[in-house]
Amino acid sequence: MAKYRVASYYFPNYHLDKRNEARLGAGWTEWELVKAAKPRYFGHDQPKVPLWGYTDEADPVQMAQKIDAAADHGVNTFIFDWYFYNDGPFLERGVEEGFMKAANADRLEFALMWANHDWVDIFPAKPREESALIYPGGVTAETFDRMTDVLIENYFSHPSYWRIDGCPYFSLYELHTLIQGFGGVEETAAVFKRFREKAVAAGLPGVHLNAVAWGVQILPNEKVIKEPEQLIEAIGFDSVSSYVWVHDIHLTRFPQTPYAEVLEKMIPVWERNSTRFGVPYFPNVTMGWDASPRCHGEEPYIHRGYPYMPALSDNTPEMFQKALEQVRDFLDSHPQCQNSFSINCWNEWTEGSYLEPDVKHGMAYLEALKNVFGS
Repeated sequence: MAKYRVASYYFPNYHLDKRNEARLGAGWTEWELVKAAKPRYFGHDQPKVPLWGYTDEADPVQMAQKIDAAADHGVNTFIFDWYFYNDGPFLERGVEEGFMKAANADRLEFALMWANHDWVDIFPAKPREESALIYPGGVTAETFDRMTDVLIENYFSHPSYWRIDGCPYFSLYELHTLIQGFGGVEETAAVFKRFREKAVAAGLPGVHLNAVAWGVQILPNEKVIKEPEQLIEAIGFDSVSSYVWVHDIHLTRFPQTPYAEVLEKMIPVWERNSTRFGVPYFPNVTMGWDASPRCHGEEPYIHRGYPYMPALSDNTPEMFQKALEQVRDFLDSHPQCQNSFSINCWNEWTEGSYLEPDVKHGMAYLEALKNVFGS
């Protein structure tokens, strides 16, 4: 078993989905925004071009290539962004048909982070218009009960599903949306108690519930939870994690904020969070940030808020390796973090945060990871 848990988030919007095609046209995936991206300011490195081509993550053969590259370079877990609304699932084919059916799925473990945020129209976004709400993130208790049946029956039983002390790891993205959907903190605690009971009835020792806690509003309709510590305890979460650096640090310079500056500010965040919540905290290392591909190409690139916001500059493979070395040293000195951290992201191409190789850097970011966490 590897000493460190190196878990990379995976955003599965790079395969055909019937909802996307109904709204955006036949054959649409988020690769269309990657292809259409262009430089928005002097020295802006766009568009990004994937070295492997515009892959279909729902194809188990093409997913197998990703699994091998991840496993060969130090990643041992994919955490898939997972969507389930009152009217059912969304973007599930990447994990169900791609990862879970890949011939080499035993090389990685995987888990799900329920991305329960509002899905808004930012594909692309216009700066002078409010992004239209497509799918509300809040769900009813009845939907959640149906959702947990799917989790237990379809996912938790997979031999590669990540477990902590035998309990399947399940992460939650937005606390405020969860609580609003269920009607309050006590109601939320009750539905999660029912979730654990159903897992035990299915032969599991329980569920390891993880909360993503952050302090900076990024996406439209996101809200900051001012006192997450009390909610973590009241609902009964088992651990806390972060998703991306820009949830913790304001990018102060537009159009670019230096990567090194944000890394320096993140280390105190890791330190504070390591004892803040009363449960284990899993820090995050972010490879980069540039959400401009989600901006409308014919509109002025102004500082208005996501996705019209600063990018991270100078996030070279060397700087990324430095960040990885910093988190390794942090984990070594903070055993309460259980040698576990996340990376943003395996494939957030339209947010400029991806480990998958591109034509400019090749495998350099994965090699940086291997230098620090490879076996």
